Amino acid sequence: MDKDILRKLEQRLGPIHARQRLGIETDHEAQVFGQGLIFFHLENASLAPAIIRSALKLTGLYWRARKNAERIIVRRNELRFAALPSLFDGYTILHISDMHVEMSKAAMQHLTELVDGMQYDLCVLTGDYRGKTFGPFEAALEGVARVRSHLKPPIYGVLGNHDTIQMVPALEAMGIRMLLNECEVITRGDQRIHLAGIDDAHFFRVDNIEKAASQIPKEEFSILLSHTPEVIVRPPMPISA
Repeated sequence: MDKDILRKLEQRLGPIHARQRLGIETDHEAQVFGQGLIFFHLENASLAPAIIRSALKLTGLYWRARKNAERIIVRRNELRFAALPSLFDGYTILHISDMHVEMSKAAMQHLTELVDGMQYDLCVLTGDYRGKTFGPFEAALEGVARVRSHLKPPIYGVLGNHDTIQMVPALEAMGIRMLLNECEVITRGDQRIHLAGIDDAHFFRVDNIEKAASQIPKEEFSILLSHTPEVIVRPPMPISA
């Protein structure tokens, strides 16, 4: 473990939370059976890429799959909420998820072309920046940095099950405010909404939605960032922090 990363994480999270979070990764990273909400985790198997690649080639779907992976499209969703403060009418959020940046340079190139010149008020990144679920993450950070250079602030993010907490200092140094069971206030004039984000709820199960929401008044409008939907359908298992 890089001592500089550890120091920055302890400053960011506090020594106890940082070491506890790192310990959970050390205990369970690359675990194929058990842990998380499902028993079998193919994505954690070292041979998974080769198995999937071989299966696709045997079925004749490999090149079609490659093309599909590179075909990034923009979906526009208009949402209406009676409780939304009036000054946020028309507020636009650019939502990007599951980039797995080092897996396809063509896909990331297409992504940067799509977001260049796009008009939005806020950008959110909801995890799985890395292709693998364990091992080195430098290539993933380099890929995220290239995408980040084409995005307009403010930018907020959360971690996914492919991501290590060790990536957080570098992501925040890029200008991506990571929400680790935390909440930020977004203001427009004299009105505001709340943006909460939770840590990975799928594999490491280190989400704490109560902590993230603790500063949000019940009557005020809020948005939750989560890499996975499981947190909506199961009771949370928070770590102390």
